[in-house]
Amino acid sequence: MARGQQKIQSQQKNAKKAAEKKKSHGADQKTAAKAALVHTCPVCRTQMPDPKTFKQHFESKHPKSPMPPELADVQA
Repeated sequence: MARGQQKIQSQQKNAKKAAEKKKSHGADQKTAAKAALVHTCPVCRTQMPDPKTFKQHFESKHPKSPMPPELADVQA
């Protein structure tokens, strides 16, 4: 019967390790994704990762607003 108890303890230990690893890994991805959002729309304050996406957003969501100077030379 000793092996049954050891098996249960081992499974619990491994589950705890996996949960800690998953928890720490998820936070790193979230932080990295947030850091990648470097462009902010001056009209609606939406954040975007690159200038191409920013220009597409601006043209589709804010067609009547004047184009920001940083988007003047970006090819969409």
